[in-house]
Amino acid sequence: MTQSVRSERSDVRERNRAWSATLLIAACALTTATGCSSGKTDDPKETPSPSASATQTPSKPTDPNETAKNDAVATYKQYWQAMEGLYADINGKKTDLKKYAAAGALVSAETDAKSTHARGLIHVGEVSVLSPTVTSLDVNRKIPNVMMSSCLDIARWKVINAETRKPAALPTERLTRFVVVTTVERWPEGWRVIRDEPQGKAC
Repeated sequence: MTQSVRSERSDVRERNRAWSATLLIAACALTTATGCSSGKTDDPKETPSPSASATQTPSKPTDPNETAKNDAVATYKQYWQAMEGLYADINGKKTDLKKYAAAGALVSAETDAKSTHARGLIHVGEVSVLSPTVTSLDVNRKIPNVMMSSCLDIARWKVINAETRKPAALPTERLTRFVVVTTVERWPEGWRVIRDEPQGKAC
């Protein structure tokens, strides 16, 4: 009798274990999103998104011609700012013209400024570079260059006596807005104005 009871109890325990295993398997089948064996998730919300760098569109290469045009025009404007400083100083030292001019343009500017100062005159005010337009460029030559045409406005660039500060007498037919043709080259140190030639035409 005792052995029969023990046998029945053993059968019950075996059935309970089998039932528990069945429930576990069923639970696993119903919860595939979490997985029973590894604990990993297949939930798309949990999937890492691609990195920002992987989804960015590569930037387009810069056009060397456009870069040359922009740099040449910027250099020419800086050249005239430096010219303002050169002519405004009676000693001709308060300028960084050599950063923007070379060759004939530099020699011509320094010579003319020295002659002006020798007469006791200086220039004050500002020069406006209007409508700078690139007419030709060659970035493939040994020394890349750009040619441009501009309208130079010197109406607010006054010539005065350095001591009295009175306006100097100037020809009445003097042009205050005129066309200039400029050549800018890219030297090892950077872009430089090498020629700046007034055309004697109003603009």
